[in-house]
Amino acid sequence: MTRADRLIEATERGLFCEAGGFYIDPWRPVDRAVVTHGHADHATWGCERYLCSAPGQGVLKERVHAGARIEGVAYGESVSINGVDVSLHPAGHVLGSAQVRVEHGGRVEVVTGDYKVPVGGEEDRTCATFDAVACDRLITECTFGLPIYRWRPEGKVAAEMDEWWRGNVEAGRVSVVFAYALGKAQRVLSMVDRGLCDEHGVVVHGSVKRFVEVYRAAGVDLPEVSTSTEESRKRVKGKGLVVAPPSVLGTPWLKKFGPYSTAFASGWMAVRGNRRRRGVDRGFVVSDHVDWSGLMGVIETTGASEVGATHGYVDEVARYLNESGKVEADVVPTRYEGEAGGEAGGEVGGEDHEAGRKASPSVGLVEDADGGVG
Repeated sequence: MTRADRLIEATERGLFCEAGGFYIDPWRPVDRAVVTHGHADHATWGCERYLCSAPGQGVLKERVHAGARIEGVAYGESVSINGVDVSLHPAGHVLGSAQVRVEHGGRVEVVTGDYKVPVGGEEDRTCATFDAVACDRLITECTFGLPIYRWRPEGKVAAEMDEWWRGNVEAGRVSVVFAYALGKAQRVLSMVDRGLCDEHGVVVHGSVKRFVEVYRAAGVDLPEVSTSTEESRKRVKGKGLVVAPPSVLGTPWLKKFGPYSTAFASGWMAVRGNRRRRGVDRGFVVSDHVDWSGLMGVIETTGASEVGATHGYVDEVARYLNESGKVEADVVPTRYEGEAGGEAGGEVGGEDHEAGRKASPSVGLVEDADGGVG
């Protein structure tokens, strides 16, 4: 296939399907947007019409203007947009996250958006588990597209987190986990021991609570949480769990909880030095994104002969795939790439979606006020 045969191409407004007249995760307001998920770097405010997965409608409503026209479709259900067949399929990233399958003229292309492949056969407890989709061309995120990024089963990480929490209880400290408000925070809450939650209490930042309620409304089982009040702080003092975005570090909001130990939940914690740069006591490798093994496995499973690498270590992934000789790979431009900065300097790797930044090939840590990367 030549570039002229492709259904989806990068433009100044984002990925565009000319045959269907729609954009996928546009960067600027457009007439018709197909949205993979509700993080701010994928769900642009101000579009006339939105199409997303039915489970993602609640999240998207929280992200865009109140009068937005949002249509939700079930996973796997095909809709026709100007003669182009479009369907959404589970991405395993956050609640309602989806891959976009586009079919026209006998050709199939898939845009993954952000996605995660479970490790060791685990089912995702916070959203529909990723399901690979066969296609001719796969446009895939590469946030953690280096062999050094290989995740362990979440159950093992959860056991370490619980042990750390118990140790803090014995020491009379509150356990503070920094996790991005949409997606990562809910994933952390789903991982920790429910008995510890019930016994010692859980307080979350208001930005986290907002999406906890959206998840609960969608049927996701999460522990009881409260926002920070004099009463709730008294309950968790010296023993409870606090889950909040990294931006609260060093603020009066956090200092009110008294003595505490801090931890950061992110895939970037797999790299030595990132915990120190973040200024936290512990780092837990918890990610909402595919690791290297999963990325390579997905490319093989889809049977794609063409791969577009976007968001992250794009040059490295494209070069590796081309040198393998198995697929033809190229880089798909995105506005969310930037210079290396690391989380300590304002991440540019997908974990600062509110700031509109996405992982750069040389970044070691990424910040996402919403919880996209990491």
